[in-house]
Amino acid sequence: MSECTHDCSSCVESCSDRTQSQTDFMEPLYKDSSVKKVIGVVSGKGGVGKSLTTALLAVAANRKGLHTGILDGDVTGPSIPQAFGLHERLLGNQEGIILPALTNFGIEVVSVNLMLEEETQPVIWRGPVVADVVKQFWGKTLWRDIDVMFVDMPPGTGEVPLTVFQSVPLDGIVVVATPQDLVGMIVEKAVNMAKMMNIPILGIVENMSYIKCPDCGKEISIFGESHIDGIAEKYQIPVLGKLPIDPKLTKACDEGLIEDVEELYLDGVIETL
Repeated sequence: MSECTHDCSSCVESCSDRTQSQTDFMEPLYKDSSVKKVIGVVSGKGGVGKSLTTALLAVAANRKGLHTGILDGDVTGPSIPQAFGLHERLLGNQEGIILPALTNFGIEVVSVNLMLEEETQPVIWRGPVVADVVKQFWGKTLWRDIDVMFVDMPPGTGEVPLTVFQSVPLDGIVVVATPQDLVGMIVEKAVNMAKMMNIPILGIVENMSYIKCPDCGKEISIFGESHIDGIAEKYQIPVLGKLPIDPKLTKACDEGLIEDVEELYLDGVIETL
């Protein structure tokens, strides 16, 4: 372990000399906001389908009658608005508080892509700025009677994910993985980070788990044998679902129609979260 700097805001070590408790870093909600449960969707690396999983979970929760919100914490790679067909700019109230965008079926969404002049404009910000934006999405936004909020977390285990862990009162996280051995190792890093931060791990979702043959219906593991069950057993956490490579999901995200998808694959998970 490196020498202690007494700056607990950038440290995940559990030591007796911590100068502040984790709750000291929590960003308070806006006075008129209400959020009952917050679930982070995380991955140890990018490109595994974290945003797709977030969108599917949010749509599934919304279909169960829960007032649902999405905080797009992946500030430098925001893809949630595209999946829901959101393109309008976010507005604010007289106090400068952000008003979330609403999807066709009433899911509240805040994303940096709804604040840019051009959707393709890159977000070239340093870590502290990105972390501050995520905190504003939580504490400077009017979240109206949200039953469950899903936070599309930035990938990895660096500064911005750490900020989310420490600033937003997560009730638990869902870890997203793919079948490759390399991703399995990265998943374990995310799991270990959550354990160090004392955040409950609700389960693992494996994306790109298989593809179904359109002729015979056979499931083909194109990325090789899955190792997710072994990782789940090692850490005693459940596998919540295995998502196939489904062209219908890809098309729905590209067209902004994820809420119109009939088969969500994760709709049975909501009761367990």
